[in-house]
Amino acid sequence: MTVTTDTPQAMPTPADEARLWALIEAAWADLGAEPLALRQALIERDPADDDDDDGPAAEIDAWLGAFLDRLGQLTAELTGQELTDLDRVVERKLHDIDREDIHEVTDGSDDGFLYARGFIVALGRAYYEAVRANPAMALLDADCEGMCYLFAHLHNDRFGSWPETGSGISRESFGNQAGWSA
Repeated sequence: MTVTTDTPQAMPTPADEARLWALIEAAWADLGAEPLALRQALIERDPADDDDDDGPAAEIDAWLGAFLDRLGQLTAELTGQELTDLDRVVERKLHDIDREDIHEVTDGSDDGFLYARGFIVALGRAYYEAVRANPAMALLDADCEGMCYLFAHLHNDRFGSWPETGSGISRESFGNQAGWSA
């Protein structure tokens, strides 16, 4: 006798996704005009231009710590379920851009590619969608490790447990089989 326990995968709701992107935008907006301009420049840049060592790509790194701190502050009053819901959205976003064509641009080891995808999510919906549509918009060696598990860590710090997203997917690199050649 075979017993199957097919549990439906928990998917992020449109409201949870909208909340994530709104929180990311609010955190960046609270930091002022300079990081907003840098983010916009990354979205509008010609990916054929080489800006590995200077320009908005290098300058935005200086703002990532403050951004993550502000995002944590903006979620200080959220419940455990709300943090879990946000973590599920981030997990899904990271999973969906776990693709070979994006890795070819960002490079990186398992962890390095995860952190590169964290950077893509951290920069907001417009940049995320730009990279999804055109992987050449991604940046070599960019990373935002803190974004990858931010809401999970906040949940653990505040409620003493790691959130159970119920998604059945992994945010870890090379876990999205559909994104990689066989």
